[in-house]
Amino acid sequence: MASKNRSVAGIIFANMHDSTITDLTKLRTTGSVPFCGKYRLIDFPLSNMANSGVSSVGVITKSNYQSLLDHLGAGGEWDLSRKTGGLLLLPPFGNAADGYASGGLYRGRLEALANVIRFIERVPDEYIIMCDCDVVTNIDFKEVLKYHIKKGADITAVYGRGSYNHDELRTKTVLNINQDELIYDVLIRPSATQLLSKTGTGGATEGENTRADANVSLNMFLMSKELLLSLVKECASRNLYNFEVDIIQHRCKEMKIFGYKCEGYYSQIDSILSYFRANMELMDARKRAAVFNADDPIYTKIRDEAPARYGLDACVTNSLIADGCIIEGMVENCVLFRGVKVGKHAVVRNSIIMQDAIIGEKCEVNYVIADKNVTLGSYRTLEGTENYPVFVDKGARV
Repeated sequence: MASKNRSVAGIIFANMHDSTITDLTKLRTTGSVPFCGKYRLIDFPLSNMANSGVSSVGVITKSNYQSLLDHLGAGGEWDLSRKTGGLLLLPPFGNAADGYASGGLYRGRLEALANVIRFIERVPDEYIIMCDCDVVTNIDFKEVLKYHIKKGADITAVYGRGSYNHDELRTKTVLNINQDELIYDVLIRPSATQLLSKTGTGGATEGENTRADANVSLNMFLMSKELLLSLVKECASRNLYNFEVDIIQHRCKEMKIFGYKCEGYYSQIDSILSYFRANMELMDARKRAAVFNADDPIYTKIRDEAPARYGLDACVTNSLIADGCIIEGMVENCVLFRGVKVGKHAVVRNSIIMQDAIIGEKCEVNYVIADKNVTLGSYRTLEGTENYPVFVDKGARV
């Protein structure tokens, strides 16, 4: 990516999936949702870009972005605080002058891109990589660029292949890819019936929990700046605003859109349950090592805290404990964010407890997601299940 004619600029959509995890995005964007003890979801695409040599990154906001601004600052943690290029926060409003009906909040990627078209035009890079904040992975975009050039692709879409039940696939975009790795059909939030007719996964009917292998879009797209500008301007003139529908789906037969398979670990967050599972999966040392490694680290905002402190009667097993925690009870299979306090004789299992939450003495907590600054008084009991964790709103007192 260092050569002049093959450099890449980045665009990150911070709010594109707010509606899928509404409990967590009432007061924040998807990009600023806390994850895995001390990170935010935007840290993953932003760190991947920084590690891949992308030196100009625009972050497109939409609403509830105060915590995102506070987290990103000037981009210093990602080495993007620069006089030329660096990190730039872009406005959320659609632009009527670019051909759309009104200047309100954007309806989709294309409308958002039309509003920030000056940013795209000004960056000197030949290619643009676009990412959302719903995927936790560690990926090298230099390899994606090599693949894109080798294939002579118009657009390269990064995908992951995995086993999903039909309910899970209803929130995803499924890519059908031929033996030459060319995308020939796209199913957006498909039903089980559509999957059967298109992929031939036999034996299931609508609503069944049967699992099937599928290629799922990870909402990462690479293309030349010239092509992106052309598509944005054309779609603005036609009042088209949905990139997946109007470009990836409708034009896959006329354009060379290739799929690049993400070979490493990934998790896609499109529900509270998938958020819960993604946090819990990273207690597996192998998966954690695949995401967090010394060669390509995931960066985040630094918060100076004392190390976690454990009382004489504390018992902690198989858990991720961030700095600043004070634990005097039992913690098992949990993710505790910075500054969490667990009282004496409290038992916390299979839970995600976010920053500065307080669990009182002799509380019993199991399968719970507690947002920031939650306070559980002494002798309280909260219990969900593996498939239906209890969610406690930010700042709530129980």
